[in-house]
Amino acid sequence: MADRVPMTKEGESRLRQELQKLKSEDRPRVIAAISDAREHGDLKENAEYHAAREQQSFIEGRIQEIEGKLSGAQVIDVTTIENTGKVIFGTTVHLLNMDTDEQVIYQIVGEDEADIKAGKLSISSPIARALVGKSEGDVVAIRVPSGTVEYEIEEVEYV
Repeated sequence: MADRVPMTKEGESRLRQELQKLKSEDRPRVIAAISDAREHGDLKENAEYHAAREQQSFIEGRIQEIEGKLSGAQVIDVTTIENTGKVIFGTTVHLLNMDTDEQVIYQIVGEDEADIKAGKLSISSPIARALVGKSEGDVVAIRVPSGTVEYEIEEVEYV
């Protein structure tokens, strides 16, 4: 069996919603489009038919991908874990850049959920790897392309 992939409850919910939409809306729509295109005659030169088949292939592939991710997911709900002030998967971390006094907030999430603009860091990112296991008040040196940046962990939220 493949390794379990950590995922937040929110990430699992989003994947389940996408899967539901693909199965209940997108798949029937593309099947109807294929049926319509078939009625137009010669399939070899029917661009609508080929486009619909290509879209069907994409939808079926995405359904399989999501089902695979969900079957291998280990859903972690940090709200059910006692807040010890330690950075773990799913926690939201308030950091203070020691050089610039700039504050940043990141939630540590699964790889598929990562979105740096939304403040969601992949568990496999260098910053998240450096933070996991540390506690509030710790200063963490993180190697980035431009050098090393020191952050103080101001707060760890289990939300």
